[in-house]
Amino acid sequence: MFTGIIEEVGKVQSVRKGKDSAAVSIGAKTIWEGLRSGDSIAVNGVCLTVTSFSQSGFTADVMHETLNRSSLGSLCAGSAVNLERAMPANGRFGGHIVSGHIDGMGTIAAITKDDNAVWYTVKTGPRVLRYIIEKGSVAVDGISLTVAKVHNDGFSVSVIPHTAAQTILSEKRVGDIVNLENDCIAKYVERLLGSQPPKTAITAEFLAKYGF
Repeated sequence: MFTGIIEEVGKVQSVRKGKDSAAVSIGAKTIWEGLRSGDSIAVNGVCLTVTSFSQSGFTADVMHETLNRSSLGSLCAGSAVNLERAMPANGRFGGHIVSGHIDGMGTIAAITKDDNAVWYTVKTGPRVLRYIIEKGSVAVDGISLTVAKVHNDGFSVSVIPHTAAQTILSEKRVGDIVNLENDCIAKYVERLLGSQPPKTAITAEFLAKYGF
């Protein structure tokens, strides 16, 4: 599990592509500290398993499913990537619950300056948008962000200078693809409500009756 607080921006050193998979080598300065083979690292929000590492970085395998559902297939040598190690049990929960399992991709439709902040508008499909709410959480390339506005075909986030500078957001341009992960709580609630037997289903009337 991750929190969406990026620890370091790494650089892809190499990508070895197979028929339907890939092995990626990523250079990093600090992310390797305390690392072990088999540990999880979120790369642009995608949970990958470390297969080997050194003081200059680590390697990880990327399977077919991951390439199909994320933007990792477009990585090449020199690409900058957001990196976050899995959250330790005694760590601080600075962002929100991030699993590293991408729900879909979006396209940056607009980047607008607003005094000391920068607005990013992301277009995406109904599959992702159904769980997006104003002031809710969303992970964009692994970054925990608060949704500022919701549109018919996307959403907008307002990013402070620190977040932009410490992540690859500052390098993004209109038209770039980003990985998106919804708040997992919304997905679990939907699943549980949908599985309730008709006689015991939780409805708006039921919640209002008991003061919710």
